[in-house]
Amino acid sequence: MDNQVGFYINVAACIGCKTCVVACKDKNDLEVGRNFRRVYDIEAGEYPRPRRWHLSIACNHCDDPQCVSHCPTTAMHKREEDGVVLVDHDKCVGCRYCTWACPYEAPQFDPALGMMTKCDTCLDLREQGGNPMCVDSCPMRAIEFGLISELRKKYGTNADIGGLPNSSITRPNLVVGTKG
Repeated sequence: MDNQVGFYINVAACIGCKTCVVACKDKNDLEVGRNFRRVYDIEAGEYPRPRRWHLSIACNHCDDPQCVSHCPTTAMHKREEDGVVLVDHDKCVGCRYCTWACPYEAPQFDPALGMMTKCDTCLDLREQGGNPMCVDSCPMRAIEFGLISELRKKYGTNADIGGLPNSSITRPNLVVGTKG
């Protein structure tokens, strides 16, 4: 898809402050426990060469989204315009199959609605010419959003890093930068 959008996450720049998480929660009025974006603190190695990094992750709007293929009602679907994976609340029954199928745990159950919710790349802000809230809120500018083809030209194609499932499962529209 030529118009597919995605995220670039610069792990080397991320300081794990979780400002992106808080900004997303605030913008989407999410209660405690429901997060469209999460930051994981990952440690590897051992003395004398331990490593630690922070990984900000949300829905990756995958080329092969398991949430879509496992949704029995077709509520989970991929937009033709830009490849964003969305939930149609007229069809969602809240069965949570999408959550169980997604290796990134992107779909989140909203108990008040009784349905699934997830990152929609802040469609309302983007329709006004803005960025997703996580991008603009990051004090380190560690998150970028745009056409995945452009992000891959600029940063490469790496979507694998410790803490994430193998990218061959869903083919996420994500680029992970690991060098400063």
